[in-house]
Amino acid sequence: MDFVFIEELALRGKHGVSDEERSREQEFLVDIRASCSTKRAAASDKLEDTLDYGRFRAIAEDVVAHNSFYLIERVAESIAERILEDVRVAHVAVTVRKPAVYTDAVPGVTIERTRV
Repeated sequence: MDFVFIEELALRGKHGVSDEERSREQEFLVDIRASCSTKRAAASDKLEDTLDYGRFRAIAEDVVAHNSFYLIERVAESIAERILEDVRVAHVAVTVRKPAVYTDAVPGVTIERTRV
């Protein structure tokens, strides 16, 4: 199994349970790891034959910047749903971290979804 991924994508959005969290932008860190076959891309050396992590970035930016969810679980789920729209993706793992919550730790969530 091969993977295409992007890690530690720093994005800004308004997500959280409290009114304060939802009233001001804060940083979120996003990792996306999608399984697919990269065999064709390795042979052709063409971007259209693989998953484009630039598209992953655009999806994550859109979800984080243009929505306001209470939970980062919903942020991660929304990103995963959109990544799985590409039929070449068999499985996706999305991690969303919220570094501004604590000064001594970074909380987050990882979800994994498989095409059914």
